[in-house]
Amino acid sequence: MTSTPKNQNQRPNATARERLKQAQQAEARAAKRRRGLTVAVSVAAAVAVIAGGTALAVSSASKDDGASTAAAVAPANTSAADPTVVVYGKADAPHTLAVYEDFRCPVCQAFETSAGKTVQQLADQGDYKIEYHLATFLDGNLGGKGSKTALAAAGAALNEGVDKFKAFHDVLYANQPAESEDGFGDVNHLLDLAGQVPGLKTEAFTKAVTEGTYRGWAAKVSTAFDKSGVSGTPTVKLDGKTLAVIGQDGKPVTGEQFTTLVQQTIGG
Repeated sequence: MTSTPKNQNQRPNATARERLKQAQQAEARAAKRRRGLTVAVSVAAAVAVIAGGTALAVSSASKDDGASTAAAVAPANTSAADPTVVVYGKADAPHTLAVYEDFRCPVCQAFETSAGKTVQQLADQGDYKIEYHLATFLDGNLGGKGSKTALAAAGAALNEGVDKFKAFHDVLYANQPAESEDGFGDVNHLLDLAGQVPGLKTEAFTKAVTEGTYRGWAAKVSTAFDKSGVSGTPTVKLDGKTLAVIGQDGKPVTGEQFTTLVQQTIGG
């Protein structure tokens, strides 16, 4: 171990307590430097090239902040077949569009901005139903709890109705904070955003968001995503076939291009 140069003004008979305090301060500074390096490596590893386009890759599991031990109370209106899946659209639609996203994922935000309205329109007209598979891995990659908190709040919205979930989902992406910020980790901010969805901010919704009623459910949803085999977000599959919604240039498809992809996959 390298010795520390002695300060000329230091008393020769410095007490053991003073030496211990100095050692603790030095270790604290070293630990801070190590944490900074770990965060930098995690953020750098978060971007990868998959499926012919740029997406955020799942590079680590979400850190457990206690949500996994919370009671897994599922909101109303989850899928009868799998309570970790949110289904939007007509139940008897002939096709299924599986969408894998993380509310903190900026590439997901770009896709939703570019083609989101068309994705919903095709579901509304019965071409397919949408199955949402939601992740929280970016909390682990970037630090914070925004993905988990937003997902739990989305569960509260789902409890009010699938249409409320979909509208809140869209509002979250329209107001996504920068990657370096954990804005969705603030429940008061989420409640403010919920005010943009007519009829959503009921007393029951507000209570559920504030008390974290669906944190346990969000943890199960996240675990299901981790076990899905999907390696990055956004991933979009139509009847099991992955659609190239992010181009080679890293840009998301437009609504028109998305429609073409759907038609090429299912015909018509």
